[in-house]
Amino acid sequence: MKWDAWGDAAAAKPLSDGIRSLLEQALGVTRGVRGETAPLGVEDVTVRPSALSRDDHAALAGIVGERYCLVDDVGRLLHAGGKSTLDLLRRRDPARQDAPDAVLIPADEGQIAEILRYCGVHGIAVVPFGGGTSVVGGLDPIRGDFAAVVSLDLRRLDALHWLDEVSGEAELGAGVTGPDAERLLGEQGFSLGHFPQSFCYATIGGFAATRSSGQDSAGYGRFDDMVRGVRAVTPAGVLDVGRAPASAAGPDLRQLLVGSEGVFGVITRVRLRVHPIPEVTRYEAWSFPDFATGATALRAVTQTGSGPTVIRLSDEAETAVNLATTETIGEQTITGGCLAVTVFEGTAAHAESRHAETRALLLAHGGASLGEEPAKAWEHGRFGAPYLRDSLLSAGALCETLETATTWSNIPALKAAVTQALTDALTASGTSALVLCHISHVYPTGASLYFTVVAAQRGNPIEQWRTAKAAASQAIVRAGGTITHHHAVGADHRPWMRDEIGDLGAEILRAVKAAVDPAGILNPGKLIP
Repeated sequence: MKWDAWGDAAAAKPLSDGIRSLLEQALGVTRGVRGETAPLGVEDVTVRPSALSRDDHAALAGIVGERYCLVDDVGRLLHAGGKSTLDLLRRRDPARQDAPDAVLIPADEGQIAEILRYCGVHGIAVVPFGGGTSVVGGLDPIRGDFAAVVSLDLRRLDALHWLDEVSGEAELGAGVTGPDAERLLGEQGFSLGHFPQSFCYATIGGFAATRSSGQDSAGYGRFDDMVRGVRAVTPAGVLDVGRAPASAAGPDLRQLLVGSEGVFGVITRVRLRVHPIPEVTRYEAWSFPDFATGATALRAVTQTGSGPTVIRLSDEAETAVNLATTETIGEQTITGGCLAVTVFEGTAAHAESRHAETRALLLAHGGASLGEEPAKAWEHGRFGAPYLRDSLLSAGALCETLETATTWSNIPALKAAVTQALTDALTASGTSALVLCHISHVYPTGASLYFTVVAAQRGNPIEQWRTAKAAASQAIVRAGGTITHHHAVGADHRPWMRDEIGDLGAEILRAVKAAVDPAGILNPGKLIP
């Protein structure tokens, strides 16, 4: 991935005439719209000098090999954080960039254990690093009271260790990326079916550490639903948990690692439920007169259990700018109402039966079929939105996402509260705001709400977004939503964790931290309030 943008430079999305017009007319963005600002080159950046001592460098290089102990500016910049809007805005600043003091790329668990042992004794913080796609400050090189901080890049833990075709389980290394997981499993006729927007770059270990949720969650579940076992190296030893499909042997210790964001241990292997590659895929898009009608229809489908692989609903604003089909964003090819997308995978008979039952429910709840094409267009462009954000930032627009979840009965109040908080905060900064929303993950008792926010950059855009995000986070807490549904906690959501889990919950997390990481070296400043 580029150090100062999302993904592959060759896949960048230039702004269409439609989105340029939207920026100028609706938001008052003029700077850069007719010619985007040029990004900084690595050579234009001053990187904070490495604080790693000569002796520490020699010792750590002795563990992983000199080739896999990076202290050059480019290698460190590539591990300087994640890919949130705050991360990208910081990297557009010619002022000194913070970065880890070294990047270590271990080959196996033995080397990871040696690194943790050395860093614990010598007071060096360790930030586990997978695909680098965090959008909540989960990879920030926070030193705290430590002498230095290193990034632990797990890319070499990239194997499919085994596949049990009879049981439908596979064990993958933490450094396997989403595409490589599908390739390795696909060669033997299987699929994991986990497709978050970060799919192209994020890793198996990262999916587990952040409790990720993919776009096919209606059919295959969240990533934590897929996890059957987890292995992690901690400063106190190796934790290997999950022996059977289900167990009553006390609390499920897998849940200490799934969602732990690297603060309890370095996840090295994940055992997962997999399924045969689907025989067929069926698509159908729908239009609903308004968001409330569409949400009621999605609830009926979910609570009936008719089983689409994908079901999602864009609100009126998101439908109007066609963000759901990112190849034509800003172009008015779908007008009025709210767009919903459904996808069905499996055997021909199973996909057909689930499609027919879902179709009948959506029709009965006020839906009008739009045919296959909008759903196929969504699938074709579903990993492309982050590239569009790069172009929007270069054009002088502010663009970011945030998400939450709540019960079906509370969705209208939560959606209204977050939209109002974002609009008020950005208006106070001197810009109109476009707040878009969709439901992309559904449960029998509730659903997620995923917001996309576009505004004009005003003053200091980093502080502008911090203020807006804080207002939205406060609104989420007050309106009864979760502070994060699938982006994780990181550093950004940490101030609201006490509201989420209470004082006793925070004490429990700190007790676990003390047991597995007594020196506190693992990913400081994240998750635990």
